[in-house]
Amino acid sequence: MHDDGPLLWVGLGNPGSDHARQRHNIGFMAVDEIARRHRFSPWRKRFKGEACDGTIAGRRVFALKPMTYMNASGDSVQQAAAFLKIPVGAITAFHDELDLAPGKVRVKQGGGVAGHNGLRDMRRAFGSAEFWRVRLGIGHPGHKDAVTGHVLGNFAKQDQAWVARLLDAVADGAPLLAEGRPEEFMTRVALLTQEG
Repeated sequence: MHDDGPLLWVGLGNPGSDHARQRHNIGFMAVDEIARRHRFSPWRKRFKGEACDGTIAGRRVFALKPMTYMNASGDSVQQAAAFLKIPVGAITAFHDELDLAPGKVRVKQGGGVAGHNGLRDMRRAFGSAEFWRVRLGIGHPGHKDAVTGHVLGNFAKQDQAWVARLLDAVADGAPLLAEGRPEEFMTRVALLTQEG
């Protein structure tokens, strides 16, 4: 997956309290939970975003939440990667995924952006070099006209249990991700997010 240099884990989302609980912001929620669980340094304003860092499974991990709004996320990520000298292959974006059932997680390197503005802008920033993605399933509303409302809508009350379980599982499995073991990370998350 990569050598033992530092990693950059980027949560994709939109800044501001009015966006905080939206499905589109699950990437922010994921890196927040990872940073909290693994006792990262406090968040501070850097790289057109908020950044903090810590150690997971012996690896230095920088967490970044671009505060540029989704469609300019690449500027923030590019700035952080350049300053921290982190190659694209050591960057992972955590983002909401319409094409996965709620609570399902998939990790992959590269691929299409499927209309996701945050991914599209990261692709613009890095060209053909492929970063990793942790795709966090939010489910599809069933009709393409309903997508924007779904994505920018807040998680419903009945979603809160699976969202909490998912974020918990992602933070729990983070060492596997840091060790470059995405398959095992996915298995661990799937196991921890099973009902009951």
